Amino acid sequence: MSKLTRRSFIAGLISGMGLAAKAQESCQYGGWAKMKAKATGFFRVECIDGVWWLVDPDGHLFVSKGVNHVSYRGDYCPALGYSPYHRNVQSKYGSEEKWAETTVQRLRSWGFNTIGAWSSGSLFRFLPYTIILGMGARAGANWLKGTFPDVFSPQFRAVLGEVAAKECAQRKNDPLLVGYFTDNELRWGPDWRSPRHLLDDYLLMLPPDAPGKMALLSFLKKRYQSIDSLNKAWGLNLPDWDSLLQLTNLPPAQTGEIEKQRLADRIGFLQLIAREYFSACHDAIRKHDPNHLILGVRFAGYAPRPVIEAMGEFVDIVSFNTYAFEPPVKMLNDLHQITGRPVMITEFSFKAMDSGLPNTRGAGRPVPTQKDRADNFERFVTALMKLPYCVGYHWFKWSDQPAQGRFDGENSNYGIVKENDEPWEILAQRMTEVNERIEMIHFGKE
Repeated sequence: MSKLTRRSFIAGLISGMGLAAKAQESCQYGGWAKMKAKATGFFRVECIDGVWWLVDPDGHLFVSKGVNHVSYRGDYCPALGYSPYHRNVQSKYGSEEKWAETTVQRLRSWGFNTIGAWSSGSLFRFLPYTIILGMGARAGANWLKGTFPDVFSPQFRAVLGEVAAKECAQRKNDPLLVGYFTDNELRWGPDWRSPRHLLDDYLLMLPPDAPGKMALLSFLKKRYQSIDSLNKAWGLNLPDWDSLLQLTNLPPAQTGEIEKQRLADRIGFLQLIAREYFSACHDAIRKHDPNHLILGVRFAGYAPRPVIEAMGEFVDIVSFNTYAFEPPVKMLNDLHQITGRPVMITEFSFKAMDSGLPNTRGAGRPVPTQKDRADNFERFVTALMKLPYCVGYHWFKWSDQPAQGRFDGENSNYGIVKENDEPWEILAQRMTEVNERIEMIHFGKE
């Protein structure tokens, strides 16, 4: 269908439906039943008249409205020695199968159509779902500590191949699978977990014969040609290149040209690391699954430009996590414009102090009441889906965290449901109302 014909068709459809009609005359996948593009049997993305959409396996336009960690197990609480949510739903439902059936009905009734990351596999036969592969994590990255793997190591690609063979091969023909996140919130440079750049980590923390350290040596040799030039640029006094491999500390940060040059080198090497990471993940997934979307790495509220520049050809969607009260439009614009790919918010939430939970650990600033949570959800999602390149949003998360803290100490009111599986009614009702009209908002008719 040509752009002109398609636009005329959509305009006539909207006029015939009336703006008061609900966008969700849903198809079997939870997409927009009256909006059709090419069907391929799997989820894909397409830009139609300047607006990006997911397209479901039957060809219907689809906005991914998801919830993370829809988990029968809930959050294990070390202080208690069990998961309060899991204990409650075991008693309430008697089996995971019954819990899954009821939970999917509730999600659908609240207008959600996607099972987000870290969710129970028992849900995957009911709704479109996503998988988080944890490729870098399984190869040595650590989310809490911020350690980053040696992506130049043959072992890195071997691990990725094993992950893809196990997780992707079995799902390559599943039409309900939207796609794969490669990792969650890797540390790409200085952040709350460490003040160091990845160049510094590779230089100071890897063994002298590590492939990553050898890649760094090659990178610096190409940039400086001689060890004297490197010494001058970095304020070092090394006798030869081999001595760089033995370096255990760097001179303190300085002002002026030396520090500018160090930063330029760190940025250049970061882009090299990022390209190797994304290409390796892409190759491993595509070897075992040519059909499903690669959803990116779920950036942790920031995304360095060198990383964005390196990833575009290796992902289908750019995923971004944020706990801001408004969509970070400038950042999202950059993600889209630099990569040329659509964007999805894959983690956001608001927590309230009237929940009775401490809310002292975990991202985001608490709001006073459940109504404030609902108001912020509506404002955030409405503003987000007016962006033509955004194709979805995933709320964090299904159930509240334990008051005594989960594995990392988080103890916040992120859930749509409480620890006893009862919904936060004000929030759930508002989510239902907003989710029902989100396609109209995205299309620009509300």
